[in-house]
Amino acid sequence: MQFWEVISDEHGIDPAGNYAGDSALQLERINVYYNEASSHKYVPRAVLVDLEPGTMDSVRSGTFGQLFRPDNFIFGKI
Repeated sequence: MQFWEVISDEHGIDPAGNYAGDSALQLERINVYYNEASSHKYVPRAVLVDLEPGTMDSVRSGTFGQLFRPDNFIFGKI
């Protein structure tokens, strides 16, 4: 999760996915890491995969947990 915290900080994205930056430079190339949702929130372009559901619960309950779409979490037994 540290990766997404750093990327969010560099691009001025708060933990809820809102742009809170102060420079137009922060929005340049933001589409490399984020998709802009219809509500003008930025959502990471990521799929989180793990065999342990507890790991995903930990991510969801973290500071940046609400940044991710719920359907981008994949977990369970193979």
